[in-house]
Amino acid sequence: MTHFTLNEDQIAVRDMARAFAAEKIAPHAIRWDEEKHFPVDVMREAAKLGIGGVYIRDDVGGSALTRFDAALIFEALAQGCPTVSAFISIHNMAAWMIDAFGNDAQRRQWLPRLCTMDLLASYCLTEPGSGSDAAALRTRAVRDGDHYLLNGQKQFISGAGGGDLYVVMVRTGDEGPGGISTLVVEAAHTPGLSLGANERKMGWNAQPTRAVIFENARVPVANLLGEEGIGFKIAMAGLDGGRVNIAACSLGGAQNALDKALAYMRERKAFGKRLDEFQALQFRLADMATELEAARTFVWRAAAALDRKDHDATMLCAMAKRFGTDVGFEVANQALQLHGGYGYLSEYGIEKIVRDLRVHQILEGTNEIMRLIVARKLIEGAR
Repeated sequence: MTHFTLNEDQIAVRDMARAFAAEKIAPHAIRWDEEKHFPVDVMREAAKLGIGGVYIRDDVGGSALTRFDAALIFEALAQGCPTVSAFISIHNMAAWMIDAFGNDAQRRQWLPRLCTMDLLASYCLTEPGSGSDAAALRTRAVRDGDHYLLNGQKQFISGAGGGDLYVVMVRTGDEGPGGISTLVVEAAHTPGLSLGANERKMGWNAQPTRAVIFENARVPVANLLGEEGIGFKIAMAGLDGGRVNIAACSLGGAQNALDKALAYMRERKAFGKRLDEFQALQFRLADMATELEAARTFVWRAAAALDRKDHDATMLCAMAKRFGTDVGFEVANQALQLHGGYGYLSEYGIEKIVRDLRVHQILEGTNEIMRLIVARKLIEGAR
């Protein structure tokens, strides 16, 4: 990126994802939401375009693209459906943890099938008693020969029950972040692993969300990523990228909502004029588009900083996540208002976007936690 302009390759990547979203995702998004359908077949079609392993190294079938490219892709996919795009982004984050911290055998065992999405990956950090305070997690893994015995429960796990691999943060040592390790748990080969009911949610209905429960679950020691005690570092490194991705998903959903509002206002008349001829409504559209463009520029900046491994990348990712998800929700909500009563009807697709984007302000670290991260970085820098 030079002077905020995409190069030819970046435009091609974005347009490829946009075209796929328009053809394969958008026409079905409302039905998938209503039927709570997890479109695995469509996601595997996306993986054929390289979207299953966007920033995974190419020796195991990944696309070896940048975090900046990923932000373009997930925004484009979210114009079709934020829920589907968000799951693919979570899958990519979990796969990246294996790529970045796994040994050669682990990478070759799982990543080729993760990149094709023949295997689907979920990320297991949150627990019933530790969401924002992730370092307080209690799921314990005790060494038993060449296996670990896992006991505990993970909560709000996207894709749980519909996927194959769980990248799980567990406690192998003392309290606090230094006692946490990371295990790759295979759904099909782990006795003692069970699932909670598929949660009934406000949005994100096109992907399942369940608790993942471990009761003396036996997981091979060979499935440990890195060494014991670095799990919290792995989790936080993954979340930097995850936060940029989820902000990008918010931008895509909000852009779709804005486009729908513009089309509606061209057609709808009131008091003898088209809605887009009223200056008050024009000003509202202008503000929505400006906020969205500001958020997009910020997300691009954070993604580029992450690619360069800048010292302030974590802070910028937290800022971009807070700002991008807040703006995305607000723009979608304003688009609903501009539709009047029709915006409240499911057939127009706006209320679904509002419901889907609301959770983006909560997951991958709540926006309150994003403020905490930013404040701490500012205060540390001032010392």
